[in-house]
Amino acid sequence: MLRFRTEGYNGYSLQFSPFFDNKISCATAANFGLVGNGRLFILNTDVGPNGVKIERIYDTRDGLFDCSWSEVNENQVVTASGDGSIMLWDITLMEFPIKKWKEHRKEVFSVHWNLIKKDSFISGSWDNTIRLWRPEISQSLSEFSEHTACVYSTIWSPYNPDVFGSASGDNTFKIWDAKVSRSALTILAHSNEVLSLDWNKYQENVIVTGSVDRTLKVWDLRFPDREINCLRGHQYAIRRVKCSPHDGNIIASASYDMTMKLWNTALNDPLVEIHDAHTEFVLGVDFNLYIEGQISTSSWDEHVHIWNSDPLMKRITPMT
Repeated sequence: MLRFRTEGYNGYSLQFSPFFDNKISCATAANFGLVGNGRLFILNTDVGPNGVKIERIYDTRDGLFDCSWSEVNENQVVTASGDGSIMLWDITLMEFPIKKWKEHRKEVFSVHWNLIKKDSFISGSWDNTIRLWRPEISQSLSEFSEHTACVYSTIWSPYNPDVFGSASGDNTFKIWDAKVSRSALTILAHSNEVLSLDWNKYQENVIVTGSVDRTLKVWDLRFPDREINCLRGHQYAIRRVKCSPHDGNIIASASYDMTMKLWNTALNDPLVEIHDAHTEFVLGVDFNLYIEGQISTSSWDEHVHIWNSDPLMKRITPMT
């Protein structure tokens, strides 16, 4: 397992590059995001004499809570900040963002690039709203404001270029058409705040959610009255869920219980792996699109972990 220390900065989110198998962006915040600066790390996972290498570091005035690689430019990353701003970075440049927007009235907690159109991204904020952006335009294109509590997570559909989902502290997730101001579907998903959602990469109507109620739920949007699966095993809130790009049955979940768990929903006993090498909240997790089985996590313990896993196995193997 490779380890990298984000010294002085607590990890909130990370993402493997959609263009390169060896690059990761990692959004972090000083002082656990409560007060102070943020830092965006661009990491190279090619193993050298010192393991993971830093390609770029970008410092910000407030904590960074999320990051998303551009789907059209391999050198650009967008970040979500605690001061309500969104910044676009070009990793061929040394210091400053190439674009900055500030329309959200509270912390921006989520950004995600359109996977199909590739020309736009969405943001979710603690001001209860979602906004749609294009990099070349200085103002947001649309605002979506149905949620009655913080928007923690926003995700584009990998199937429809105009459809996205949002997860909120109002215990719901919503499905939206970007061309319409009203949501297309609202599901009261959990008994507590919904902190994350992700789209299944192999089943168009399947979404996974993670909640403060410590459960993951699998939903079929055609049958919104109940979940099709409920996965239990975390001891505290689930901060982030990710569906594997390689297998439609594999889900990763990062939790405040200091673990990342892998699930295989095709099995009667779906919990197949526990990564328990972190010593603080695990808030970020992602799969490498190009290397099947490679996973990375980021944590409040100031460490990024990168390792190869076999999520199809049926035996739980703690990672140490």
